[in-house]
Amino acid sequence: MSVRELVVLGTASQVPTRHRNHNGYLLRWDGEGILFDPGEGTQRQMLRAGVAAHDLNRLCVTHFHGDHSLGLAGVIQRINLDRVPHEITAHYPASGQRFFDRLRYATAYRETVGVTEVPVSADGTLAVTPSYTLDARRLSHPVESYGYRLTEPDGRRMLPERLAAHGIKGPDVGVLQREGRLGDVTLEEVSEVRRGQRFAFVMDTRLCEGVYTLAEGCDLLVIESTFLDEDEELAVEHGHLTAGQAGAVARGAGVRHLVLTHFSQRYSEPDEFERQARAAGFEGELTVAYDLQRVPVPKRR
Repeated sequence: MSVRELVVLGTASQVPTRHRNHNGYLLRWDGEGILFDPGEGTQRQMLRAGVAAHDLNRLCVTHFHGDHSLGLAGVIQRINLDRVPHEITAHYPASGQRFFDRLRYATAYRETVGVTEVPVSADGTLAVTPSYTLDARRLSHPVESYGYRLTEPDGRRMLPERLAAHGIKGPDVGVLQREGRLGDVTLEEVSEVRRGQRFAFVMDTRLCEGVYTLAEGCDLLVIESTFLDEDEELAVEHGHLTAGQAGAVARGAGVRHLVLTHFSQRYSEPDEFERQARAAGFEGELTVAYDLQRVPVPKRR
């Protein structure tokens, strides 16, 4: 059975707290694992969450501030220590190549696993697989930063009443699905489009075109809300979003499930982030993330 869920490894911003580790988010998607923004301590958080190095297929870094990337060194060395049997692909801003190199080879270790480096230098598609297309979009932060969006290909949902009307049943249904036609009946006549699921990961950024493009129509949106609305000036100055801004983005984009994360250590009441996102008009499912939480991708409508 395929599993699609977000495993939250850390939810702090620049400074970790007693209850929040630096960033780290694993998206499980049909047998693949995509690790986003492994901050310091991610390897230990993986252990606590029951995530193994063998579960990883891609590493996606939005930008090279420490709370989003210092864990790369430990994660990459653990991948090699455990002799992960498949290739790992790493995506990160091309302008930060020197930082990735330093983290990948931060200390001596035996390199046993291939890590394919696919840096991001512009908006566009990074990978196309049978299960998803992975895209990147530029964000607005003091250092170059990209958000990531995963889109499942559209499929088709068979309609039993139309199949019955044409007398199609049993193995013939499979033939129709594979061939697109059975006699005079086309696949389009007895099915409807099943929209693919969509996931986006938006970290450190001000409001910008990339934020809206990434969020559009998402089933699950993971987005930073470093500040509360009363500190919007600080958010703009440092290149971040507020809870209300994140909620407004999700509302306008038609997001089904909004996950707020990357919280400043200055705040002690997480419920206020939800209140402000709701006040901005977001009415869908909403999660104020906490460490080691698991958030399922919503089932298709």
